[in-house]
Amino acid sequence: MSSAPAEHSPADGLATPGYAPLIRLAAPVVASRLGIMAMGVVDTVVVGRYSATELGYHALGWAPTAVVLTTAVGLLSGVQVLTSQAIGNGREADTGAILRRGIAYAFWVGLAAAAVLAGLGGLLMHNIGLNEALANGATPVLQVLALSLLPILIADAGMFWLEAHGRAVPGMLAMWGANVVNLILNLWLVPGNSGFGISGAVASGWATALSRVALLVFIWVLIVRWRRARELGVFAPAPHDPAAAREMRRIGYAASSSYFVETLAFASMSIVAGWISAQAVATWAIVLNVAAVVFMVPLGLATATGVMVGRAYGAGQPQGVRAAGGTGFRFTSLVMLAICAGVALGNQSIAAAYTLDGPVRELASAALLLSCLFFLADGLQVVGAQSLRAQSDVWAPTATHLASYLVVMMPLGYLFAIPLGLGVAGIVWAIIIASLMSASLLWVRFLWMTNRRR
Repeated sequence: MSSAPAEHSPADGLATPGYAPLIRLAAPVVASRLGIMAMGVVDTVVVGRYSATELGYHALGWAPTAVVLTTAVGLLSGVQVLTSQAIGNGREADTGAILRRGIAYAFWVGLAAAAVLAGLGGLLMHNIGLNEALANGATPVLQVLALSLLPILIADAGMFWLEAHGRAVPGMLAMWGANVVNLILNLWLVPGNSGFGISGAVASGWATALSRVALLVFIWVLIVRWRRARELGVFAPAPHDPAAAREMRRIGYAASSSYFVETLAFASMSIVAGWISAQAVATWAIVLNVAAVVFMVPLGLATATGVMVGRAYGAGQPQGVRAAGGTGFRFTSLVMLAICAGVALGNQSIAAAYTLDGPVRELASAALLLSCLFFLADGLQVVGAQSLRAQSDVWAPTATHLASYLVVMMPLGYLFAIPLGLGVAGIVWAIIIASLMSASLLWVRFLWMTNRRR
């Protein structure tokens, strides 16, 4: 393990166990993650109120894009982990080189992801058992969203770096600025006011793509204008360090594998819904969108917990690692229970906000109420996974997600939804079981590791 950090390290405030440091970092990170999903919510609400059919196209176009994007974001997770560990170890001046390596990595990952998805997306849509109309409607949405992968990944690398430095507020402001762009473009393009002759779902895809370009510009203006950027080496070429590059890739490979498995499993449920009916697709799109918004809260808490755990780990403080992880666990539990209560009480209003279609609204309302059973477990599993990655224990979360979501959730989702006839409710029950399994395994692993180091 690395040597102790220098006296008066910038990590000191955030490495201290307790709710105050966690909340101080987590609040803007959560707001930023909610901003990520706000784009999806705006897209879904605007398209859904325009046309339930277009909402189905939009949901199916998003599904494979979300898998690729989340997997690619996982490849960049080494930027945040290594930056946090370097700060905790008193090597803050090395973090500029970490960012520059992350930028280059994000560029090539984004370029490859966009090319593959744009080129093969149509073939995928037409060969997964969907009817011809759904496949034709979803394909152009997918292709437009594929083009937006490059700017969002480069922007994310910069945002992760800022958050590891405790500068989550600027990233939050950039994200919500991009949301303003997305809202304006959706309201203009989706109803067909632009005169471009494109469908509502495709128009919403273009709004998302252009808002991601805006986010890229906002993030990099913030980094360039930060007065400490020069002293941290942001403007100096990163030294040739194959070991550091390998470690960034190692962390990224494990995280992206984990993200891929989990996102693939959730996206596959959209396919299962498509096998049921167009109404089921629209219902699941609403449930999935709400669940994704809810998930942004524990994802932000996981980021903050991971930064605190990573700094304590980099400083060689095993007790600090355990305390930081425990704080994240307890606070996430409280927050998620409050969110579950809110969704349970407001499920009908939430469904009504997404669609004017009566049967879809009724089905979505019931499914949202049931979904409250997995929100807590899903939140705890992502905080547990990030607490392990922050200690460079990167493959245990991948194995856990593989077992829980691929081996358990995907077959159960199909079994419950179609052969047993439970429909969308069957999909939700499969997620409940998988999330409970994942959360339990990850936190047992965290407790075992921290006990071993004491």
